[in-house]
Amino acid sequence: MAEMDPRLELDRFELREPDPYRFELDRREFLGAGLLLTLLVRGGAQEAVLEARLHLGDDGTVTVLSGKVEEGQGARTEIAMAAAEELGLPLERVRVVLGDTSQVPNDGITAGSRTTPGTIPAVRRAAASARATLEGSGLKDYGALAKSGASLKGAAPAGVTLRRVEQWQILGKSQPRPGGEGLVNGAHEFPSDIRRPGMLYGAVLRPPAYGATLESMDLAAARKLPGVVAVRDGEFAGCAARTSYEARKALEAMAAAAQWSIPKHEADSGNLFDYLKRNQGRVRDNVKGAPAAAPGRRHRAEYRCAYVQHAPMEPRAAVAEWENGQLTVWTGTSNPFSVRDTLARTFSLNPSRVRVLVPDFGGGFGGKHTGEAAIEAARLAKEAGKPVSLRWTRAEEFAWAYSRPAALIEVEAALEGGAIAAWDFANYNSGAAALESPYRLANSRHRYIECESPLRPGSYRALASTANNFAREAFMDELAEAAGKDPLDFRLAHLDNARIRAVLEAAAERFGWRKRVAEKRPGRGVGLACGTEKNSMVAACVEVDVDAKTGSVRLVEIVQAYECGKILNPANLRQQAEGCILQGLGAVLRERMEFSEGRVTNGSFARYRVPRFADVPKMELVFLDRPDLEPIGAGETPIIAIAPAMANAFHHATGQRAYSLPLPMAKQT
Repeated sequence: MAEMDPRLELDRFELREPDPYRFELDRREFLGAGLLLTLLVRGGAQEAVLEARLHLGDDGTVTVLSGKVEEGQGARTEIAMAAAEELGLPLERVRVVLGDTSQVPNDGITAGSRTTPGTIPAVRRAAASARATLEGSGLKDYGALAKSGASLKGAAPAGVTLRRVEQWQILGKSQPRPGGEGLVNGAHEFPSDIRRPGMLYGAVLRPPAYGATLESMDLAAARKLPGVVAVRDGEFAGCAARTSYEARKALEAMAAAAQWSIPKHEADSGNLFDYLKRNQGRVRDNVKGAPAAAPGRRHRAEYRCAYVQHAPMEPRAAVAEWENGQLTVWTGTSNPFSVRDTLARTFSLNPSRVRVLVPDFGGGFGGKHTGEAAIEAARLAKEAGKPVSLRWTRAEEFAWAYSRPAALIEVEAALEGGAIAAWDFANYNSGAAALESPYRLANSRHRYIECESPLRPGSYRALASTANNFAREAFMDELAEAAGKDPLDFRLAHLDNARIRAVLEAAAERFGWRKRVAEKRPGRGVGLACGTEKNSMVAACVEVDVDAKTGSVRLVEIVQAYECGKILNPANLRQQAEGCILQGLGAVLRERMEFSEGRVTNGSFARYRVPRFADVPKMELVFLDRPDLEPIGAGETPIIAIAPAMANAFHHATGQRAYSLPLPMAKQT
């Protein structure tokens, strides 16, 4: 299956946004002595694509340079493992430099689960080429090769082969995360921990509502405060001071002196889905066969999914420093080269005069593809003439970061002889990821209808596949009941994809589906679901408990089977899958953005409740390792099965169908 360029995915709304600001308007760490090996892959008559770089140190260490970033998904470990495997070195002899635009090649955005299928093969080829060069040189080690001054530049040497799976010594085995001890003892510096000499702390004046424009601003009161720098530049207004407390006090003075023009807002949490239906845009339609004319009894349902925030542990943060016309920014982003280019456009600089460094940061989940904090810190640093650290507050993160789009999904199907004769699936607003059904359908229609979104939409873990798979799998259970079939049997009867069948059967067997679905216990229910996205396969069986008095839903147990080709790092895969399940659980139980009159009304963890330790269920993961398939990224797809499986279990427990997320009877406080 061809890999999708994340920039082309319709769901990534944030990548199509205009630059956030238009203004009127260095420190450098290099590798030491050694040999820089550059691998170029020819892409056309006059095109050469930089694929990967290795630096061989005189001391025999090897440094891999990649434009990918580490945000908790394990990319740094996996890249080091890939290089060590092909180089024939111990893992501790390999360093990895990520996300420094002055040193690394542009490997593209860290999104779409593409590090494993895209970057890892490039690193392996580069390392294998270096190994071939060493073997052909007659030298004993990479340190000697570095000192010899030999070079590798151009297309990959002919005849270079990658090590076969059965030869692997490092890949395919659980490996610890390099630098993991620093995360535990607090030594690691996240973007919000960066310190620079003479650094100030910044704060930005935010509008009182979405779409508000700044009519007037008096900076006098803020500038009278000791050590405060304040600036207004078009729609941007902010300040910097010696401490974050002093910056916030200055911001209060600025807010008191600001006049805003606030537009009227028609949409709120109560009328959201009617608003989306009324404000439709472009339609992408894919029809196969004649779904409208197919025979059979018709069944219809409508599903709704709320806006959901990413809620990363570390909000957006950046430190910016100007020196001799050069701009250096440390920030947490999944998209360092795009942020560099945005900074260059915003400040009318050549991109070569902008350096973006991305320390390993505290979570993104698709939510840190843009560089607002970097731009804001840079504008304040330019005004102050000193480095500035800017950290978004949690309230700012909830209100002004983009969120997973809300979804309205309409589904219609015709049943004939216990089988699906026609299928019509329409997603309003949230996106096209996993829109097409994996089931065998002779007559089908799949539509994605763009809508005017009242909140800022953007990428989220697994994109719209979370909503599309929820609606499809919940509806499949409803059709199975109408056909008088077991939900597992009904799915298997419509599945030709052997990989999905394998995970579905594995999850059902480990869970004991056939026995447990036949049991009826008060307040308890079981459900299952399956799906595919990013070319990996997942299935889940769950048991839930529904409190008869409060209506609250609790996930008691989940057994999830997952297949993503050949497994590269089993321990990291388990962490990713567990994280997906728990993040997906939040959208089932409680997570929902609430807003009115252009303002978020539950923008705090006290009111927007992510999963707690008490929500964690008994969890069993079944991984289907496929040495015959290429490895596939695993940071997203494991999230898509939990919501529909729980909705189906809710019906098994109560007899009521669930058509929205969070579940309608889920406890909200």
